[in-house]
Amino acid sequence: MAAKRRYDEDPDQPGDKRMKRLPSFSTVIREAIMVKSVENLFLAMEPLLRRVVQEEIQRGLSNSPRYIDRSPRMQIEAPTPSLYRLIFKCPPNLPIYTSTKIEDIEGKPLQILLVAGPNGSPMSLPSPIKIELVVLDGDFPSDGTDDWTSEEFKKYVVKERAGKRPLLTGDVSNITMRDGEVSIGELQFTDNSSWIRSRNFRIAVRVVEGSYEGPRIREAMTDKFVVRDHRGELYRKRYPPSLHDEVWRLEKIGKDGAFHRKLHENRIDNVQDFLQLFHVDPNQLRGILGPGMSDKMWEITVNHAKTCCAGEKIYSHSGPNATVFLNSICEILSITIDGMNYYSLQELPRNHKNYVLQLVKEAYEQRGNLRETDGVPNESLALIQSETVIQSPAGTVPWYPTNQEDFQIGGGFDEDGASTSFQVAYTGSFHFGPYH
Repeated sequence: MAAKRRYDEDPDQPGDKRMKRLPSFSTVIREAIMVKSVENLFLAMEPLLRRVVQEEIQRGLSNSPRYIDRSPRMQIEAPTPSLYRLIFKCPPNLPIYTSTKIEDIEGKPLQILLVAGPNGSPMSLPSPIKIELVVLDGDFPSDGTDDWTSEEFKKYVVKERAGKRPLLTGDVSNITMRDGEVSIGELQFTDNSSWIRSRNFRIAVRVVEGSYEGPRIREAMTDKFVVRDHRGELYRKRYPPSLHDEVWRLEKIGKDGAFHRKLHENRIDNVQDFLQLFHVDPNQLRGILGPGMSDKMWEITVNHAKTCCAGEKIYSHSGPNATVFLNSICEILSITIDGMNYYSLQELPRNHKNYVLQLVKEAYEQRGNLRETDGVPNESLALIQSETVIQSPAGTVPWYPTNQEDFQIGGGFDEDGASTSFQVAYTGSFHFGPYH
């Protein structure tokens, strides 16, 4: 006589294959409480409770004679909103070339975060999870929405071409995420994106299958981008350029082209050389490039060069009764004439401008021997010296100290002679009337 079959046995499986035991309600609550914040507690409980209810209904239906069991191949996964999702903290820096390290727009390794809820609040799980990076076709998602299933995601994963190395190399697989964040130290493409229909790739990250049990964590992906062959890197322009980049890294100046050769013949080999001559004598620089460079091209090249960071070094060059303070690309930072400080040519009396320009030209010609200084003269002192007036016996007239070393700043006066939020103590002599 055959033994009675237990009600929870699957009739299509061997006798020792039993239906997996469902988690108890207390287990569900305990799992939810493991999440640290109150907000994430409620976010975590909803899918867990939904899962228990769904499985209870499924078990009840499986015991009904009217229930027809469908094979996994016949079931269609419905896109459901994800409680948790992965994101890239910053997008990758473009353009991207093969065999070149991929970094974010801040020049740092790509960083991946785990967030929850519609506002993307950072969070962490009780236990570390394993994630992996893959390459997606740039056409994903086809409908332009954020609601995709894991199966739809898999269909757009791009593999390497036959006989080629893995498409993405470096820190790609079995990456451990702890406390809801992880950085990707090494990452690079081995092939360009020109051979797929969209001609674009995306970098995507997903949880490794089987390494995590819980609510679905939605995959992260970057915007689509083109991956170029590394040979193009040899001729790539720089944004922004650095002082020591070769001058052909600027827009409209091709490597070994006519403009490049003309600049090299005049000892203008890098971006710093270009900017120094531009600030000292732009007409001479324009003449070197010649009529072959149109006004539009000239504007594009100069604007690109101006995005270069000049750095913090300050140099000085002195002549009789005057000193000019310049940065590394010969921009004027400050001018001292007869003890008075100015901060642009426009502030200078007309009869001093040509003299200062001559000093700047001398500094350019001696740029290899300029003296580096710690800074420029005190700007606030010059401002008070040039703009402050006080009440004199004859009325309100400008006054000027004859020795700036006797001028001590602790406050000041406004144009009506009234005290402001600062005070001025002057222990030397001064004269009233216009400055000569």
